[in-house]
Amino acid sequence: MLSKILSSATIGIDAYTVEVETNVEKQIPGFTIVGLPDNVIKESKERVITAIKNSGYDFPIKKITINLAPADIKKEGSSLDLPIAIGIMQAMELITLDSYKDTIFLGELSLDGKLRAIKGALPIAVEAKRKGIKRIILPIDSAGEASIVDEVEVYGMESLKEVVNFLSGSVEKERTKTDKDELFSQINLYHLDFSDVRGQENVKRALEVAAAGAHNIIMIGPPGSGKTMLAKRIPSILPPMTLDEALETTKIHSIAGIIPKDKPLVTERPYRSPHHTVSDAALVGGGSFPRPGEVSFAHHGVLFLDELPEFKKNVLEVLRQPLEDSKVTVSRSKLSLEFPANFMLAAAMNPCPCGYYTDPSKECTCAPPQIQKYMARISGPLLDRIDIHIEVPAVKYKEISSETKGETSSEIRERVIRARKIQYERFANLKDVFSNGDMGSKEVRQYCKLDSACSDLLKMAMTKLGFSARAYDRILKVSRTIADLDGAENILPQHISEAIQYRSLDRELWKH
Repeated sequence: MLSKILSSATIGIDAYTVEVETNVEKQIPGFTIVGLPDNVIKESKERVITAIKNSGYDFPIKKITINLAPADIKKEGSSLDLPIAIGIMQAMELITLDSYKDTIFLGELSLDGKLRAIKGALPIAVEAKRKGIKRIILPIDSAGEASIVDEVEVYGMESLKEVVNFLSGSVEKERTKTDKDELFSQINLYHLDFSDVRGQENVKRALEVAAAGAHNIIMIGPPGSGKTMLAKRIPSILPPMTLDEALETTKIHSIAGIIPKDKPLVTERPYRSPHHTVSDAALVGGGSFPRPGEVSFAHHGVLFLDELPEFKKNVLEVLRQPLEDSKVTVSRSKLSLEFPANFMLAAAMNPCPCGYYTDPSKECTCAPPQIQKYMARISGPLLDRIDIHIEVPAVKYKEISSETKGETSSEIRERVIRARKIQYERFANLKDVFSNGDMGSKEVRQYCKLDSACSDLLKMAMTKLGFSARAYDRILKVSRTIADLDGAENILPQHISEAIQYRSLDRELWKH
């Protein structure tokens, strides 16, 4: 007998519907799965057979053929265990699905018939809504995530036996519901706060400017000066996530299976800090069956790269596309996938191999060629995409021992939100520009006009400080953000003057 069950699988960060066709006939016993299954799905027959038996049902000693349609797309993952088991039981007329034809089944089966959480529940629910499918039955640990999509009925189950009893009507089950408003009421509950950081007021100001204009930033300073401590607090001063941003970010985390079951929606801006030994595929995404990388996990949040020159050169170079396009394109012979990657890059580095080149209290042991070689590990094209360079000096004892607390993250965030609001209104009619950091040369010429006093100041800086041509647009963009923080309509000399201070790596000090 033939049965057809609806299920779903993911490709990239999106989902597509899979029809699980099951045929059971009286022939030499066998169990075959076709339709481009990966090894995990091929192994599912052992899990399905054992789970059905251990749930108290008879497994048919017949020839079983499973087809996963569409047959031309490779399927992967363990979420098809449950639909395969239900398909076999329907084909054997152990259950009927007359009332559940418009239902997606998902779930990994353990050998005792229990259901384990799956990856990609949210994108699958979004696709179900788009296709007009009204119901999803899946493991209870994944139900909260899928139930964010209100238009689809979601039922979380603990075992195969519970699913069968639910389908037969012998057990009633309430649909899982998630209150998005309640989840969003918990946003910005960051445990780390800028008031914890002693001293470094100029660096805090630079981070505020970076957050206000969505500018990429690099911090240069000796070991122990607080670069990592400051970077960890950047998300706490960024504007709260919108619902659309939260859903898009949650989809990416859902695909990777890194969403906590007690918090089905990502409501705080992500902070990712990969180690410098990370591979290029792990950083930007890839693999034989492409998966998102760290830049996508940092979508709408912060990607922090500590010890930037220690990263492999090829790894840093692949950052250029996501920094430019806010997305990653992974191409393979049979498919090409796009992963969103709109993040704020924060990087940190020592000024030289020993770390004490700019430290007045400790002597640097590096020769000029060593420092030059160390700095050359960061390519010009990558530095082109970093608007703010700020030196982080060693913290003095007086500042460390001070009982005076600085501004809190919430106070800084209020100013950042006001500046971002000005930018949203300014760029309302532009398609891909949402903040000053997104501006290209055309927008810089249009929105960063200077009077004669500002022009003279910038000309003097370019000439006397030895700035490169690439610093020109960066200074104008950062000046525009500083003016927005001040609520000024036009860029003033003091805004240009402050922006000039944020180009440390372009000064002659770093050129040997």
